[in-house]
Amino acid sequence: MKRQISVVIPTYKRPQLLTKCLHALFSQTLSPTLYDVIVVSDGYDDSTEKLVHGMKHLFSNRLCYLHTETKKGPAAARNFGWLFSNSNLIAFTDDDCIPDSRWLEELYTAYKGELHMVYTGRVQVPIARKPTDYEKNVARLEEAEFITANCACTKEALYFIGGFDERFEMAWREDSDLHFQFLRYQVPITHLPTACVVHPVRQAKWGISLKEQKKGIYNALLFKKFPQLYRQRIATHASYRYYLLLLLLILMFISWFIGTHTLFIALFIAWLGLTAAFVIARLKGTRKTISHIMEMVVTSVLIPYVSIYWKIYGWVKYKVILF
Repeated sequence: MKRQISVVIPTYKRPQLLTKCLHALFSQTLSPTLYDVIVVSDGYDDSTEKLVHGMKHLFSNRLCYLHTETKKGPAAARNFGWLFSNSNLIAFTDDDCIPDSRWLEELYTAYKGELHMVYTGRVQVPIARKPTDYEKNVARLEEAEFITANCACTKEALYFIGGFDERFEMAWREDSDLHFQFLRYQVPITHLPTACVVHPVRQAKWGISLKEQKKGIYNALLFKKFPQLYRQRIATHASYRYYLLLLLLILMFISWFIGTHTLFIALFIAWLGLTAAFVIARLKGTRKTISHIMEMVVTSVLIPYVSIYWKIYGWVKYKVILF
């Protein structure tokens, strides 16, 4: 049976998070006859398949499980889902999100049958009064201009721009790439603040900010595709603090090996001061537990060099230089 809206959710081995998302979709105020839900695992996932099959009775067979052949990232999973759908409107959210009960109704009411149309909703990120650095960073999603945790596109609009670029193999910049494609081809984008999705901050491992630096690879790919839009909407200036810290570190090693210890001490003091300023900036307005302070100190020492490594990796991989 043809539905009006298909909700596509990429996921991989996070059944506890997905369960909350599916319950929120089951509780939508929109008539159940008008929408279905397509869960796409990024590679086969037995636990997710069992969860979806176990919840099918709630959705009266309006819920299905798909999986990509291999693990390719959320962009590929979303493509697999929307191409499978036979609905006119494709809504996207993530497995760690909880759509408001009126989310789909707001999207359905706004849609007037246009061939090419995109909607972007509001994202709420509830955090503690004194969050961790990671929580503070996730909360910036509330300010995002366009995010695939809460958007809807006509299927024809997705065909028109070619869907998601599957070279974005992590959950990073693939939504910006989709947004920029819509802008390039002048597909209308309507902001719907009444279409709300809550994006809770999931528990993160100690030192998560170091792992997050790998996402920098895809900044290079996005910049190569859309240099002007990237400069305008993503980054207007480079992170020179990181490059300066690297330069100071290199000069410290050189001065030590050539025996100019006075210069080494001066460089070390400059490096220490710049690193301390970075730690203080990251701790501002965040939780001041011993564990979190130590995490900020350790990761702030390492982040500049890990970040530059992944940036250069992206430059080489995509044959572009982004400062």
